[in-house]
Amino acid sequence: MTETGFSIGDISISLDGPLFLFAGPCVIEDLDLCLHIAEYLLTLQKTTRVPVVFKASFDKANRSSVSSFRGPGLREGLKILAAVRDKTGLPIMTDLHESHQAEPVGDVVDCLQVPAFLCRQTDLLEACARTGKPISVKKGQFLSPEEMANVVDKLRAYGNDQILLTDRGTFFGYHRLVNDLTGIETMKRLGCPVVFDATHSTQQPGGLGHASAGRPEMAPLLARAATAAGANGLFLEIHPRPTEAKSDAACVLPLQGIDTLLDQCRRIMSIVREA
Repeated sequence: MTETGFSIGDISISLDGPLFLFAGPCVIEDLDLCLHIAEYLLTLQKTTRVPVVFKASFDKANRSSVSSFRGPGLREGLKILAAVRDKTGLPIMTDLHESHQAEPVGDVVDCLQVPAFLCRQTDLLEACARTGKPISVKKGQFLSPEEMANVVDKLRAYGNDQILLTDRGTFFGYHRLVNDLTGIETMKRLGCPVVFDATHSTQQPGGLGHASAGRPEMAPLLARAATAAGANGLFLEIHPRPTEAKSDAACVLPLQGIDTLLDQCRRIMSIVREA
């Protein structure tokens, strides 16, 4: 196993490092909302001592319905993300869907995210790797944890070893995701820190017909369990008014209570590592 440490902005990331958090709205709705959430995350970081990377998408290209809100697009989205970082100092992460987006995205953000459905797309992985920025790859719901070795090998072959792997559940039957927590340890053995996406793991794909349903009340339970299983970081989509969110309204979490959850997970990590 090859173990490497790297930084996202000023946050040190490693297999034996402290708990960290990726968080933000699912999609960029407007600058005011992003700043509101980012300022909350800045306070959260200070009170919980859990470092935070702000995440929001400029385009949600895989929405269930053609009429669903996708976001402001690449150009306007990157302007908003840059403004969030300039005003708060938080590192920034966003996802991308096409190879030609990697260079402009890499010029702005501190970490690139490859969506789960695209985790095997070699050209996209190569383009992300060549930016020289850290890359978080979400494990496809159709892949076993062991198969992520091929994803890691591709990124390393293109000269980038700043890799995180994110677990967001596995398809099991209809309208349901199931988490295999043993997969966290399996993927860590590839030498990559593993992030657990607690909110998307509660998603019920296509459960509303035109959109995904979800059980957000289960996200804290899953986050605590994943931390106990060895996750290095957590991924939470949050919104001040979840039912009004323009994407993933069925599974995003409210801002209230995130501080308590992070305190719990930080203590769980400490207990597990001392055992």
